[in-house]
Amino acid sequence: MIDFKEQIAEGLARETGLEKNELLLKIETPPDKKMGDYAFPTFTLAKTMRKNPAIIAQELKEKLEGMEGIEQIVVAGPYLNFFIDTKTLAENVLKAVVEEGDRFGASNLGEGKTVIVEYSSPNIAKPFHIGHIRTTIIGDSIKRIYKHLGYKVEAINHLGDYGTQFGMMIEAYKRWGDDEVIEKNAIPELVKLYVRINKEAEEDQELLDNSREWFRKLESGDEEAVSLWQWFRDLSLKEFERVYNMLDVEFDSFRGESYYSELMMKAVDEIKEKGLLVEDQGAQIINLDKYNLPPSIIIKSDGSTIYLTRDIATAIFRKEHYDFYKNIYVVGSQQNLHFQQLKAILKEMGYDWADDCIHVPFGMVSLPEGTLSTRKGKVVYLEDVLNRAVDKVEDILKEREETSGMKMDNRDELAHQVGIGAVKFQELFNQRIKDYVFDWDRTLSFDGETGPYVQYTHARMNSLLEKGGFDVSRPVDASLLTSKEEKELLQKLYGFNQVIVDSHEKYEPYFVTRYITDCAKIFNKYYTNTPILVDDDALKQARLLLVYGVKNMIRIGLDLLGIEAPDKM
Repeated sequence: MIDFKEQIAEGLARETGLEKNELLLKIETPPDKKMGDYAFPTFTLAKTMRKNPAIIAQELKEKLEGMEGIEQIVVAGPYLNFFIDTKTLAENVLKAVVEEGDRFGASNLGEGKTVIVEYSSPNIAKPFHIGHIRTTIIGDSIKRIYKHLGYKVEAINHLGDYGTQFGMMIEAYKRWGDDEVIEKNAIPELVKLYVRINKEAEEDQELLDNSREWFRKLESGDEEAVSLWQWFRDLSLKEFERVYNMLDVEFDSFRGESYYSELMMKAVDEIKEKGLLVEDQGAQIINLDKYNLPPSIIIKSDGSTIYLTRDIATAIFRKEHYDFYKNIYVVGSQQNLHFQQLKAILKEMGYDWADDCIHVPFGMVSLPEGTLSTRKGKVVYLEDVLNRAVDKVEDILKEREETSGMKMDNRDELAHQVGIGAVKFQELFNQRIKDYVFDWDRTLSFDGETGPYVQYTHARMNSLLEKGGFDVSRPVDASLLTSKEEKELLQKLYGFNQVIVDSHEKYEPYFVTRYITDCAKIFNKYYTNTPILVDDDALKQARLLLVYGVKNMIRIGLDLLGIEAPDKM
């Protein structure tokens, strides 16, 4: 497609003698389309050209008149406002719609670059609860967005499968565990043990001492400790996999913290060799005053490691193994300090790629009943939330069947697509850093800015294309698309790639979510006001190709969010 913004920058560069790339940064998108598709503020030239900005704007307008693809240039004080020619826009966009197909909005921006996205990362022997939903869904969407832009993406589930809590789990199991009961209902039973030992350890110091000893044995490779730990891990993965299948979330690696246990001492030795360790009350720490950060413990006074030690070893391994362009951690905002310290330590170790380790934080999700705590047994299983969403949609669809008297062929499949999609959509509709309270009524509404609304719009467009006997290979006359809403939809199609690029730069899937929601709104208004299956065959084919393009864009957008796009609803 023609890059109208670049074309404008080239014209301005030719007439002002300034660098095109410098001018590109100054070209703006007006807040109101009535003001134009692009705007250039001439007051930025006043100092060098020594003229009133309004005069500069008028002179540039006269020199740039007749620019290809620009219908009109309007002077508004110090601004030059550019209006794209609708016919040129339509021809370019519709050509791309036909030629690019499933790759519409894609690019080769990331060609030759490997990106790691670490997300989800639940703790083994603990519930996969509603609190894990954000990292899982945001991370999966970031992975999909990067792939669409040509990056080689490695999706890593960095399982929480190491640490002192596993010493507590082993101690609890040895005291109160029952193999048969645990095998039947693994995670809930393991959680009961974890809750019990946390509660009783408050009054019994021996439990804590024994737990620390079991973790020390685990780190030392004790056969019984490792065997129990492996059993807990296998049971947990089996449970987790069921939830990932429901969410259509996949990973390239399940290397958890334990994988790096043998690499940790190598990293610690390197830190020692570089003279970075200082002893403090028996512990080994790194001073980070120069970064305005508190000191970081590397080795505790009892000789055991901490999460940060393992993350240092993990980052070094990933750089050596993948030679990543970016190493992205999709982890809650509560861990901001942890990742600041991690980057600072990697810099102190002399690694110039430390800034390529990116922490993508997000806010908390809670339920109306309050916050979650595994230690206290206050958890809501994510699988239960997803099943409840599917069941609620199933009830809605049954009610619609009864009201309409028409039976759906794919009701079960549709309930799954819409129910799971609704949960994901709510997660990805706002900026990730915002906290929010999970709301069933809003999530499952078919009206307004929700997943079911966008999915229903997609299905409506699909039905329209079927009724119109649409054939994507038929040539169309793009000049017939002249209405305000047609131009709005064409502009949305034109801007889709930039939204994906912006989303990947800011690690914000909500850019895509909001964009396709706006597209759905514009289309529904268009559908209400404009007859599409008209008698004039040329006009009908042009409008159907536009509908096809918007439908395809919404389907791709939903896929980037990890949401299915039903053809019928």
